[in-house]
Amino acid sequence: MMNPHIIAVQSEEDYTLLLHFDNEEWRIFDVKPFLSKGIFRALQDMSVFSAVEPFLGSIRWSNGADFCPDMLYFDSSPTTAPIQYPALKIRANIQELV
Repeated sequence: MMNPHIIAVQSEEDYTLLLHFDNEEWRIFDVKPFLSKGIFRALQDMSVFSAVEPFLGSIRWSNGADFCPDMLYFDSSPTTAPIQYPALKIRANIQELV
């Protein structure tokens, strides 16, 4: 069985990510431990951090920073589905890309 992939992401002001996986789980991933390292330093700018998008079962930022979907799943904490998520970015439907 494959590990779950991300279908939606929302950045939070505390440098965490609200992640929705294709197994219907919602999880929170803390990016703060990575913000002082290499390519992730650019994410200290909230306008860059908040531009995160789902990409190929994971996430990415415009500067090329990304995380492995397995890491995002196993190093995140379960949470409940949000009541509202206006900034949630949902993976594009493959048919829309054709």
